[in-house]
Order: sequence, then structure tokens, then C-alpha cells
Amino acid sequence: MTTSSTCTVAEYLARRLEQLGITHLFGVPGDHLGPFLSTLHEKTKVRWVGTPTEGGAGQAADGYARVTSADAEIALGEQGIGAVAVTYSVGAFNLLNAIGGAFAEYVPLIAINAAPSYEQWLNQQAIGLLTSHMSQRPESNLEVYRQVTVDAQALSNPGLAPTQIDSAITACLSHRRPVYLEVMDDLWGAQCPAPQGRLTRRERPVTVKNERMLDRAVTACVELVRRHGNPILWAGEEIDRFRLSDEFEKLVRETRIPFCTTIGAKSVVSEYTPGFSGVYNGKASHPEVAEVFNNAGCRIGLGSWATSKNLGGERSIGDDWAVAAHDGVHVGASYFPDVQLARFLPALRERLVAEFGDGAFAADYFARAHEDGLQVADSTAAHLASQTGGPYPETVTYDSFFRHINAFLEEQTSEPPGARSNPFTVVCDAAFALIGSMNLRMAERASYVAQNSWLSIGYSVGAATGVALGRSHAGKRPMVFVGDGSFQETCQEMSTHVRHGLRPVVFVLDNEAFYGIEQMLVHPCYYQDGTPRSDGADFYNELHPWRYEKLADVFGSAKHPMHGFAVRRHDELTDLLKRIAEPSDAVNQGPVVVRVQLDRHDYPEALKYKVAENCPPSGGAPSEGKVG
Repeated sequence: MTTSSTCTVAEYLARRLEQLGITHLFGVPGDHLGPFLSTLHEKTKVRWVGTPTEGGAGQAADGYARVTSADAEIALGEQGIGAVAVTYSVGAFNLLNAIGGAFAEYVPLIAINAAPSYEQWLNQQAIGLLTSHMSQRPESNLEVYRQVTVDAQALSNPGLAPTQIDSAITACLSHRRPVYLEVMDDLWGAQCPAPQGRLTRRERPVTVKNERMLDRAVTACVELVRRHGNPILWAGEEIDRFRLSDEFEKLVRETRIPFCTTIGAKSVVSEYTPGFSGVYNGKASHPEVAEVFNNAGCRIGLGSWATSKNLGGERSIGDDWAVAAHDGVHVGASYFPDVQLARFLPALRERLVAEFGDGAFAADYFARAHEDGLQVADSTAAHLASQTGGPYPETVTYDSFFRHINAFLEEQTSEPPGARSNPFTVVCDAAFALIGSMNLRMAERASYVAQNSWLSIGYSVGAATGVALGRSHAGKRPMVFVGDGSFQETCQEMSTHVRHGLRPVVFVLDNEAFYGIEQMLVHPCYYQDGTPRSDGADFYNELHPWRYEKLADVFGSAKHPMHGFAVRRHDELTDLLKRIAEPSDAVNQGPVVVRVQLDRHDYPEALKYKVAENCPPSGGAPSEGKVG
């Protein structure tokens, strides 16, 4: 912190970023942004990370915020927030998609947009003179970003700049969502009052009415359990976003209620925690997990976001459901508004223990379902074991690939006192990669990152930059799973990995140059067993084939190595994983890109319901109106 009573606007913003614990600012430079970057470099320890694209910078900031937020919860101190900086219009509009994703998924980011000077705007207003990156609408950037942020500010007056910066950052911390700062070029060097104190999250005050509503919501949830029995918990995204992992783990350990998670809440606690029963993703769950989840007496969602992906477009609750999310609690048909999850979790735990006793709900729901005649494993342990290891077919399939990776991650997991540790943080893209990876068993809290709601394809490659830098102190490597179509969107972000000596392992799932998930969503009967095919795929799902492993020669060099491989068989994958596990192997000196060659007609087993629901027996006509 400067000891002077004044500083420049550039220094003010730079100091605020440093105070937040931000170590890296991502972005693409431009003339309007240069003065700020110079000040940032000279006056703070925040390091600039230039990326090939603004979208990639936003994804990197998103990944950085997710992992540092989780680490901050554990460390009890840092804020866990990301930042990205671009230049007006041409940069800002490229960044918009990433900020939209962060807004939808509650990821706290500061988006900095360096704008033309105040003088240039006066020229435009008076005589219509347009300079670089301007449009005829002076508020075009600001208005667009207001749609995807919780606070958006345009800074044109240095005297007001500190208040505007502090207001936006406080909103970011309080809402855990993105904010936007548009700073005119001539403000960077202008003087303003120096920063005072530190910025912190502002909590919503609790009223007497809130207390009564909380008590009613907890009472209704306890009565639901009493009425239906055999509850199962469904941990969701807000457990992660609002740093409630410890509270959720206390609830599980004291009540012993079995639990599943959404994909977005994978590894919100260690998936070796007693009671963990898999990922429930609606119809796209592993069939055995869906059977067990639906066979429970009642379901309690905690911070769970209902999406068309995880609930198949069906209603999320019935009279045997409770869901606490979005600042309210549903119990059956009843709704209790303005109940904060952070207060609901401990209150529910205390009431359940008081009403039913410690550990009263300990049970193996797989064993119960098996005894009831359902086609599931005879124990939870048996089901989880079935998702790991062989026997494998000769050539790789989606499901056999992820079983193989699961076995590898298990081998890499150590058990220091009180915890399990793994050298990898999984970063997963949308589509088949997301569905295939949901049954990876993550030993460590906050070791799985995915954009499971916004689902911008290619997210994982850029996000890996931020994950690697955010976890560099812990020696963690990103392990990325991304489809070939997704990878073609953002592959250039791997040059950032090379440049900064990051060491992600990026598995590109190449199903013969094909948008597999789009084919499944639009015409799932393409995947029906026994259906005649010429190939029969829709023309718009065709991709140009790449030899992805050769990108190591494009991005890498002797000074900055990168390695590329192609695998089709499990013995090839075994050999490669052995090398990746050996720290002294030269392959681990930089990023690794692996082309996993899959059959075009293969898809994850969890999506079989799509084919079954939409396609008649082989040879009949497809059913109408059920696609999607």
C-alpha cells in the first residue's frame, strides 16, 4: 500500500488487485491498456499473463478464480477472485462469452476494459470523429456488460474513480459474480486519493423475519425426512461457490446421510468421504446411480442447480424433494424465500441430529436397492470399484478410457495424515468429455473444474492456464479432457502453457472429426445399434480432421518443450501414463497433448437413454417430438 495520500488511477486499481490476493492478470494488450500494465508491473507483484485470445484470457481468469476460491476457503484468508484486462470493443466483445459464463456459474471476476480517452469521446460527440475501436454508441460496451455482471462502471472522472472501483469490487466479493470496469485512457495517469483499508464481502443482514423463515424451512425439511425416511443428499454448485464445503461435510459426517453430487459440485468434498454414492445427473447419470438416487425415500438438494442436462427437462421436485438454492428453500410444494444456504446447512444439521441422533441415517443405499431387486451393485463400494480399471477392450472407448484414467488417478493418490492428495486437478470440457468424466473419483476437495451450466465448448483449454497458475504453489498439474471440436475452438491457448512453463496434460477425444454431442442431441438414432449407416451423420457435424499431436511441433521448441502423442489402444495409453507418472521423464518438462482416437459411433453409456427414448427398434421410423 502506498504511504502517499494520492496516487494515479492505474496505481489505485493495481493496488486493489494485489490486496485481493490476485497473483496473475490475464488478457490481450492494446494501446489503451498499456499504461495500466506498466504500472501493474512496476508497482505490484501481480504478473501479467498475455494470452492469444481474449476469450482464452477470460477462461483462464475463470479457472484461476475457481481453484483459488476453493483454496482460500481452506486457507481462511484470501478472497479467491480472478481478473482479466482487454481493450475496448474489439477485445471486450471477444471477452464477453467468458464473462457470461462466469456470471451464469457464479464465478467472481473483475473485467477491465481500457477505453478511448475522454478527449476522444468529446471529439466523437462534437464532430463524429471515430478513433480506434469506437462505435457510434458511446455506451455500447457498458450496456452489453451490464447484462452479465452484478456491477458495471465507466470511469471518466479521476475524482470518482476510487469510489467506482471500490463499489464494483465490493459487489464482486459480495455476490461472487463478475463486475466490469471501463477505464478511459487518460485516467490511468491522473491523480486520485490513495486506497484506504481493505475491501471485504458485505453480508446481507439477518432480520427477525429471516430467522422465522429459516426455522420454518428447516422444520419442513425435517418433517419431509420423518414422513418419507431414507433421505439422500444432492450436493450442488452453491456448496462450492459460497465456500460451504466444511459445513456440508459436517452435515454428512454427523448425520451419516448418503450423498451424491451434481457434476458441477464434483469434489466439493473428497469423494472418498463415507456416504459418497456417485454423481446424479438425472437421466444422464450412470444407470445404477440413478436407480439408487430415485429409490431413496426422499431427496434433499443443497445448492443444486436444476438444468435440462441433469434433470432431462423434468420437474426438479415433487412431494418427496427438498431443494435449497437461489436464496430460498423448496420443500415439496412449499417455498420459503430469502433463506441463505450458509445458514440453512448448519441449522438443518443441528435439527436432524437433535431429532434423530448422531449418525442415525447411516446406510448403504446400493445394498438396499440390490436387496429390493434393482439391477445395481450389491454395495456402494462395489459400484465405485466398477468405475475403475479393467478389463479393457483392445481399442479405447469413452467409458473404458475414463475407467483407465480413474485407475491411474487412484494410483497417483497418496494418503498423508488426515487427507488424500493427488498431483492433478481435472479440468473438463462440455459434451461427451463431461459426461464421460463425471464418474472419475476425485480424492481431493476442489480437484475437478468444469463449466457444466454455460457449456462453452473449448472452455477447458483456456481454463487450464488459470488452474495451473492458481495451483502452482501446490505443484498441481491440470489434466484436461476436451472433445476434438471443442479443442479446435481454443487450441492456441496451449501456446500460453508452453510460454509460461506450465505442464497440463490435455487429452483430445477425437471421434473421427465429428461433433458427437450435437449428433446425439439432434438425431440420436444415428447411434442406435444395428442401424444401417452410410455414415449417416448430419453434414453440419463434420469437422476437418487434425493431427492434434503435431501441435507440439508448432507451439514447442528446444527451449520451451511440448510433447504430443496419439493413442488408440489401451496398451498405448498404459505406456504413456507410466511416462506421465514419472517426474524425471522428459515428457513432463512442459505441456502434453494426447490425441485419443475413438470410433465415431461410440458414446458414453450414460447417454443410452437418449437413444432408447427417441428411437424405435432397429428398422422402424424414428419417433417424433422427443429429440433434445
